[in-house]
Amino acid sequence: MLHVAVVGSGPSGVYSAQSLVQQSQDPGVRVDVLDRLPCPYGLVRYGVAPDHEKIKSLQNNLRAVLEDERVRFLGGVQVGPGGVPVARLRELYHAVVYCVGAATDRHLSVPGEELAGSWSATEFVSWYSAHPDSVANGFVLGARSAVVIGVGNVAVDVTRMLARGAAELNPTDMPQAALTALASSKVTEISMVGRRGPSQARFTTKELRELGALPDTDVVVDPEELALDPAYLDPSGLPAAQRRNVEVLRGWAAAPPQGRPRRIRLRFFLRPVELLREGGTSPVDRNRALEGGRVGAVRFERTVPDGQGGVTGTGRYEDIEAQLVLRSVGYRGVPLEGLPFDADRGTVPNLAGRILRDGSISPGEYVAGWIKRGPTGVIGSNRPCAKETVSSLLEDAPGLVRRDVPEDPLAALRAAGAQPVEWAGWQAIERAEAELGASFGRGVVKLPDWESLLAAARTAAS
Repeated sequence: MLHVAVVGSGPSGVYSAQSLVQQSQDPGVRVDVLDRLPCPYGLVRYGVAPDHEKIKSLQNNLRAVLEDERVRFLGGVQVGPGGVPVARLRELYHAVVYCVGAATDRHLSVPGEELAGSWSATEFVSWYSAHPDSVANGFVLGARSAVVIGVGNVAVDVTRMLARGAAELNPTDMPQAALTALASSKVTEISMVGRRGPSQARFTTKELRELGALPDTDVVVDPEELALDPAYLDPSGLPAAQRRNVEVLRGWAAAPPQGRPRRIRLRFFLRPVELLREGGTSPVDRNRALEGGRVGAVRFERTVPDGQGGVTGTGRYEDIEAQLVLRSVGYRGVPLEGLPFDADRGTVPNLAGRILRDGSISPGEYVAGWIKRGPTGVIGSNRPCAKETVSSLLEDAPGLVRRDVPEDPLAALRAAGAQPVEWAGWQAIERAEAELGASFGRGVVKLPDWESLLAAARTAAS
């Protein structure tokens, strides 16, 4: 009987578990889905914007997999430092599939990036999504203008959340503290800025159009900026998705602002070179930005296409006011102690999902998702990725099952210091979140911290 551990309960982890029980010829296959958090679903719970109920409903599909009798959810299990070592996990299962995603964000690497008011979009998303590791708050406190650096879907998400009002946020599962802060926000000017042109932006058309549907908000696009992109002037050669983006932007560029209370500016061909301290406009003050203080503006250099798909600087600069700066320039995988790591790619070296150690396949060790291929694609991209990895695993299974492993590794996991939150514990968390929402006159409201999550999970045993 094949026993497999899947580390990570986000889409790639759950799809891996699903493929294992569907593709395996072994009717006795057993899959333990381990997660560091007491809650399943990964970025579907903690990364999808609260107002995207249709995408969040994917949790129902993931739930069906985790409720399969051959699959067991074990939350609150740390793998690696401070938890179950990779080598020990390998002893407890015939195979281990690591689906640990890309846990950190990329930096701008420009002066002043560490000023107060400068954050990663990941930190902002974690806050309004109630991720228990989030310790940041006060994002919008005292801010009138915001700059979002990046033109992908995450950038669109955080821009949209900054522009939402209380009436639109109240029906979501956003934690109460974040809802209160955003509902009372004084941010009225939001600039979403990309270093390249509209034809190369990474947002999807559906996400882009949502900005134009926000109440009390103008979307402003400079036609002269758009015209710097040759593909914008003649989009006929673009893929359909980029061509639709261009059509949406053309419509906004042609429409005059309506003078609504909030304004979103979409800017292109601007590269961030420095974050300026609030009140610091002279060269001397800018040089002292690293000594502390709050961000007051972002200095950008105007770029132009270089004819080879990239951009080049022009030596012309523009400052955009901002007391809040959110960088959204991509994610990056981080090493997991005990596994090989390709620092250049931010992935675990692998061949069709089989982990490579010093160029050779490591029996029984696999990866799927972003830690396998890098932070690319949408949620659905994880399904074929997981299927490929599981196909490799099942090809190897006849040799893997010859090794003796415990009938049930749960006791060994506890002996290693883990205190697993099983499915009943997760269901208790769900009940607690429904009760919390009812107390505020809302629907489900997420519990925002480790203490409350674990306290709710423990009620399952009482």
